[in-house]
Amino acid sequence: MSLSKFFVLSVLHRKPMHGYEVVQAVERTTNGCCSPSEGTVYPVLNEFEAGGYLSSDTQVVQGRSRKVYALTDKGRHAFRVAVDAWLEATECIVASRRLADAASADPESEET
Repeated sequence: MSLSKFFVLSVLHRKPMHGYEVVQAVERTTNGCCSPSEGTVYPVLNEFEAGGYLSSDTQVVQGRSRKVYALTDKGRHAFRVAVDAWLEATECIVASRRLADAASADPESEET
């Protein structure tokens, strides 16, 4: 699962949201590191809904009719699986960083 899809599930894991709210929540949650456009998020929401990971209903939000998305049980399970997978990937990145740092600190490891 891509990181941007993971972040969509992550913010929806907290509460149901409409599409633009998802965009804002992802940007806020990642401190601006991931700033998806609406053109990126809506296809992901449609894909997740078609796959049964999200359900939606139309609600009036601030006087406007909005499609509000919520995780289904399948979506909550997918989020847990994705968390485990991204934690494993993160551990590999951290281990690689340690190797790189150790190689930089060891003058014998550098080629001349």
